[in-house]
Amino acid sequence: MTFFIVTFCCAFVALGSFLFGYDAGIISSTIAQKAFVEKFGSESHLSDTVAGGIVSSFTGGAIIGSVIVSYISDAYGRRSAVFLGGVLATLGAALQGGSVTLAMLIAGRCIVGIAVGIMSATVPVYCTEVAPQHLRGLLGSMQQWMIGLGINVAQWVGYGSSLRSGSFSWRFPLSVQAIPSIIICCGVWALPESPRWLIEHGRDKTGRAVLCRLHEDRNKSNEEYVEREYGQIKESIAIEQQTTVRSWRELLFNNASWRRRVLLACGIQAFTQCSGTNVIQYYNPRIYAALGFSTSTSLMIIGIWGLLAVIWNTLFMFFMDRVGRRPLLICSMLGMGAALCVEATLTHYFIPEHSEPTNASALRAIISMFFLFSFFFTPLGLISWIYPAEIFPTPIRARGAALGTFTNWSLNLVFAQCAPLGLTNLGYKFFYIFVAFNWTQAVCVYLFYPETVAGSLEELDVIFQDGREHVIQDVSETCNEETMDSHRDGRSDVLRKANRACLSLTEDGA
Repeated sequence: MTFFIVTFCCAFVALGSFLFGYDAGIISSTIAQKAFVEKFGSESHLSDTVAGGIVSSFTGGAIIGSVIVSYISDAYGRRSAVFLGGVLATLGAALQGGSVTLAMLIAGRCIVGIAVGIMSATVPVYCTEVAPQHLRGLLGSMQQWMIGLGINVAQWVGYGSSLRSGSFSWRFPLSVQAIPSIIICCGVWALPESPRWLIEHGRDKTGRAVLCRLHEDRNKSNEEYVEREYGQIKESIAIEQQTTVRSWRELLFNNASWRRRVLLACGIQAFTQCSGTNVIQYYNPRIYAALGFSTSTSLMIIGIWGLLAVIWNTLFMFFMDRVGRRPLLICSMLGMGAALCVEATLTHYFIPEHSEPTNASALRAIISMFFLFSFFFTPLGLISWIYPAEIFPTPIRARGAALGTFTNWSLNLVFAQCAPLGLTNLGYKFFYIFVAFNWTQAVCVYLFYPETVAGSLEELDVIFQDGREHVIQDVSETCNEETMDSHRDGRSDVLRKANRACLSLTEDGA
């Protein structure tokens, strides 16, 4: 029963991630509608400046949202941040659907972007904080799963709307996103607040009650484990409150442990953008047109790709807590690099420009490489949202996750602006850049990224200790042999090693 409760909570709050995917996916088909071009374009076409402003305003808003979210989430709770995101998304959807001027449309896009920026940073934090340890990867993956679902729904809504004429063809797809936004606003207060946030703000009884409701079995067979988890949360928060200074200077410059975590969080979010996935997603029609496909065929391939992405997300979600983060990340990056390398090489040798007829077998192989790339990207896409929310202590988790999200959106904007130039001037050679990125990222993960699959959020803090003796002593006592006995399923090797190292440091300091 508890599994269904906590899963429902995470799935509901992840509707904010659905909005993320829907908004990102719907605009490409909307700005191509004839009625939309007639309304906001000139001389029957939409200028690059206008199209760029419409698309970039969403990303710019998301950057703003990711900057301000930590102040809301830390002070007023995770639910309040999600509620504010829902309100802004509803307002933005209404402005877009009812737009009569270009300025009104861009304002609506920017407001929705702010909402998505807020929710994209808050959803993985909430899911990670409410999830039991053995389901943290699965439930934390809800963010990417909902993003994929939103993109796929947007693709088919855009395709269906294109079959209608008049303003309906663009007003409906831009307005329909208000439905999940309103559902979020109405239902988020029925969800429990994060127990870690409650305990951090002195509401211990409420936090303990929420923790029992979400993690305790119906027959209370794991009551002892829940009590131990509650004790760990209280102890960890008490330690951090004694040493934590809520300032960006402390987070980025003064505390070596936190600085390392910030670099890891921002790095893994940067990896998603440097993988090439958004370049392919945004410019799929252009890439397929260069390969000789018609518009209708291109849209069909894009729709199938989006549907398969949801299937891949569903499949890999169940490996998050079984295999570990590092093996999945390394395989993901090596696979993406190999797929793009084969794709670029095939394009170079078998699909020469201005050549007719093209090699049909090579053309099918190139398309299959894009599908293979989507498969390999899935673990990185899922883990990129889980990892930043796992590695920070509760007092700075919202800020740390917000910095990672800020990095994601900032690089998203950079690649969105640079990709057209790269595709035009470099052609197939542009993809070799992402081959190098992916393979370099695999090396970075191997060298610098510790495993986080084992242990509770509080136990993971051992891995990142900065050597302060009194903190190490307290954490080492928390990670005692009794805790280790509760994780004898083979997934606690990393944590056990970290615990031994922590005890060794304490003995040396003594």
